[in-house]
Amino acid sequence: MKKIYTTLVALMASLSMQAQGWPANYNGVMLQGFYWNSYRASRWSNLEAQADDLAPYFNLVWIPQSANCGSERSMGYNDLYWFSNYNSSFGNEAQLRSMIKTFKSKGIGTIADVVINHRGNLTSWTDFPVETYKGVTYQMYSTDICSNDDNGKTLAWANKQTPKITLSSNKDTGDGWDGMRDLDHNSSNVQTVVKAYLDMLLNDFGYAGFRYDMVKGYAGKFTGIYNTAAKPGFSVGEYLDGNVSKVTTWINATKVNGTPTSAAFDFPIRYAVRDLIKSNWGSKAKDGLISDATYRQYAVSFVENHDTEYRSSTEQQDPIRKDTLAANAYILASCGTPCVFYKHWQAYPTDIKMMINARHIAGITNTSNTTFNVYVGSQCNVLKTEGSNGTLYAVMGTNANNYTSPYGYTEILRGYHYRYLLSNSSNVAWIDLPSGHYDDVQKARLTAVSNKQGAQLVYTTDGTEPTAKSHKAASGTAIDIPMGTTTLKVGLLTGSTVSAIATRTYEISTPEAFTPYNINVYVNVDQVGWKS
Repeated sequence: MKKIYTTLVALMASLSMQAQGWPANYNGVMLQGFYWNSYRASRWSNLEAQADDLAPYFNLVWIPQSANCGSERSMGYNDLYWFSNYNSSFGNEAQLRSMIKTFKSKGIGTIADVVINHRGNLTSWTDFPVETYKGVTYQMYSTDICSNDDNGKTLAWANKQTPKITLSSNKDTGDGWDGMRDLDHNSSNVQTVVKAYLDMLLNDFGYAGFRYDMVKGYAGKFTGIYNTAAKPGFSVGEYLDGNVSKVTTWINATKVNGTPTSAAFDFPIRYAVRDLIKSNWGSKAKDGLISDATYRQYAVSFVENHDTEYRSSTEQQDPIRKDTLAANAYILASCGTPCVFYKHWQAYPTDIKMMINARHIAGITNTSNTTFNVYVGSQCNVLKTEGSNGTLYAVMGTNANNYTSPYGYTEILRGYHYRYLLSNSSNVAWIDLPSGHYDDVQKARLTAVSNKQGAQLVYTTDGTEPTAKSHKAASGTAIDIPMGTTTLKVGLLTGSTVSAIATRTYEISTPEAFTPYNINVYVNVDQVGWKS
């Protein structure tokens, strides 16, 4: 009896883990590894080449839908092939597999962009590719298309064909989209093909999880069905809505046996941060998923993505036009799982690395307790998060530098319109310069964050463990990092004991000499009021 009981307990625990849409107490950070039309920057080979730089900071990298879409240039959202053709605008199948394998070896999970709300056709409105994978042929038919697809235009076209083409008898279970054929997820054939597709992504290509595109387009219960079958380690849905209750309703709709099977992007907190910036950080932040203790585990927070960024003068979207650095400081100091936008990573790598280091050193996870609007003043907004190793205050705004640190806290990080303050009870040594490659000599500022009387900093620059006899430095000391490779180790010295050793590795090279060259600048002066 005991053996049977033990087996049942293990089975239930396994089922619970499999049904969980996003792990609890997760301390990882995700990177959206692309932006709109980032065909060169996000090529699989280019992303793979960055693996060593990404690995210390990002546990997950979300990449575009990776199969061929039948067009010369595609971001992947007009999906066509699912099984047979992985020559995409970002590279070929061999390059894709190599990138995923390299990421995995560095501890990075790759998140697949899964576009299953709709699908493209080959030559007509209803002919889907016929694909064979591992000896099984997969095909979708006209009867797998929602009866009200494209506001009835598809049905009207089908009725004019000789013989008539039959669509599904089921209407769409979500919002329609007239760009491609909306799939009927009540169809057993659609479910069979989707399940096989997801299984291939996880168990053949080696993806760690899914980002489901446009989940407003079909009922949330289908995400539960697919995740229960595929068992991804991570699942997040793009429910593009700023209404918290609507997003939580979708999360609840994915439940299987009472447990959500997917997280959701925290669009509400994205819009809250956008509005904070518009008010110069002088207003009270609105609630998001991360504001709710029930849903923060399932919140993937962000401040910009490919659907909100400025794309062009004709596709301006809804971008955050200033203080993107402070916006990142906001989400990286909060609970939930932050997702950094690739453009921001490209623009501010050093600051974002330091923010992530601070998040980790405080021990912040997706279920940590964050108190928002701790202080709201003139051009200043403050939050605090209680991590497993300390409490981190994040101060954002034009007047961030005027905010008085609470007693028992030390400033560890300061940037454009943001500051981080860490509780002295953390008892850590802080280095403000993250590991990485730099041009020319750098300085690293060392800070003792401690409530222990007489605590000092000791450090080495040759990779050896610091001892009580190593170089000593007062808190706030900036030391030079010379040319070449340096492994800096800094610890807290209390009495004769060294603890909390932090390590950074730097590669410093001589900047390449600049060679002047001539350029031509062409200016369009139409409609700007210039007289000459």
